[in-house]
Amino acid sequence: MIQSIRFFSAWRLALALAPALLCALPAQAERVKDLASIQGVRNNQLSGYGIVVGLDGTGDQTTQTPFTVQSIASMLMQMGVNLPPGQQLQLKNVAAVMVTSVLPPFAQPGQEIDITVSSIGNAKSLRGGTLLMAPLKGADNRVYAIAQGNLVVGGAGASANGSKTQINHLLAGRISGGATVEREVPSALGQGDFIALELTRTDFANATRMVTAINRRFGDGAAMAQNGRVVRVHAPQEESARVAFIAALEELDIVTARAAARVIINARTGSVVMNQAVTLEPCAIAHGSLSVVISTTPVISQPNSFGQGQTVSTAKSDINIKKEDGRLIALEAGATLADVVKALNAVGVTPQDLLVILQAMKAAGSLRAELEII
Repeated sequence: MIQSIRFFSAWRLALALAPALLCALPAQAERVKDLASIQGVRNNQLSGYGIVVGLDGTGDQTTQTPFTVQSIASMLMQMGVNLPPGQQLQLKNVAAVMVTSVLPPFAQPGQEIDITVSSIGNAKSLRGGTLLMAPLKGADNRVYAIAQGNLVVGGAGASANGSKTQINHLLAGRISGGATVEREVPSALGQGDFIALELTRTDFANATRMVTAINRRFGDGAAMAQNGRVVRVHAPQEESARVAFIAALEELDIVTARAAARVIINARTGSVVMNQAVTLEPCAIAHGSLSVVISTTPVISQPNSFGQGQTVSTAKSDINIKKEDGRLIALEAGATLADVVKALNAVGVTPQDLLVILQAMKAAGSLRAELEII
């Protein structure tokens, strides 16, 4: 209950301070690089299977993870060590892992990239382990990098005699520069005389304003909007000149259009976030809460010392239903975020109740915003 009160107080304080902070900040233009990306310049996901060794008895239980034993046997065979047929390995210092990474655009062979190593078996911890050489493949099943190195795990833990304590997560680690790029991914900066700018979010107004700013800077006809997300721009064909052109293009300032009114609701945590375009129409709200508490107490019935009966265990349940009377509250129209926050604070409900109220207000047409539940 104390945590709920603290969370509610922090939530009300955050909503109360939001309009003041928004009003204090002057309106600023955003750069093209903050609104859009260059088509063809993108990251590529890599993943691979690997083995972590050197663990302090916290590896996979090999009887339950046969793929770990198969991996070790295959690796030893490649190194010239042939195990006797039917040999059952009992390993405690080895764990099977998945290795993931992101290959940045224009990455060249020999460049080092960061990797993340995550356990896929039943290991207790990867702390202190060393990842053996693991190939990282792309979506086309071709090897683009080779990973290897010592893991850095941001957690710690210990257990003894059934007691266990742990800080942070022990089954995932990271290696900075743990993979070396072996293959280059071709990246084309546009085709022919054009490059394409892809907006992060589809917005016809921002696409139009971007075209206007580019034409003002580089001349009429330099850019044209293909749709609400893609803007085509004339660019030099020579590589060095095109790179310089893109650098100047990305630094252009665009006065963005007002964002659509949106309310983001996280049903798992009870968080509610809204932007400054949210408005309210006049409405009346009555909200009450109903709680049901069931408590069960065990009751033991024992026979007399010389009796022939048996001990019987039963349970006694008490059910308590508590209903809080709701009060009818009239909310006035809110034209700004400050008005909306003031009106919602007047309701005086918990964030979890607010989720239901906002959906009801949207259904009634009083909330002028798009609801998105994540």
